[in-house]
Amino acid sequence: MLLNKLSKECFENAKAKGFHSLTEENKDLVIPRDLMLIVTELSEAMEALRHNRWAELQLYQFDTAANSSEDFNKIGFEAYIKDRFEDEISDTFIRLFHLCGLLNIDIDAHVKLKMEYNKTREHKHGKKF
Repeated sequence: MLLNKLSKECFENAKAKGFHSLTEENKDLVIPRDLMLIVTELSEAMEALRHNRWAELQLYQFDTAANSSEDFNKIGFEAYIKDRFEDEISDTFIRLFHLCGLLNIDIDAHVKLKMEYNKTREHKHGKKF
């Protein structure tokens, strides 16, 4: 139920921010667009990796522990987390969960089913790499 809960939360947040635009007439454009936005987030993660940009979670937690104001947390996030590898991976999940919520996919069930299926597959699925 955790993934479905996250999907609903990501979908509701995106909708509240004006990113809900799926209709029967435009679904052939919206779904591919959202898939490419997921790919874009992975590309941004790759760029962060190439430039060795990693989140500094301990510094963020240390700085924000002294001041819990919303503005201070935003400044800390932008200084230590934003546009770093982990941030881009998080964006990828958020976009995936948003898409699952948008399409009402029971992602909990599908992940469990796929994991069970993968247990039945041979080593490296018969491939060398």
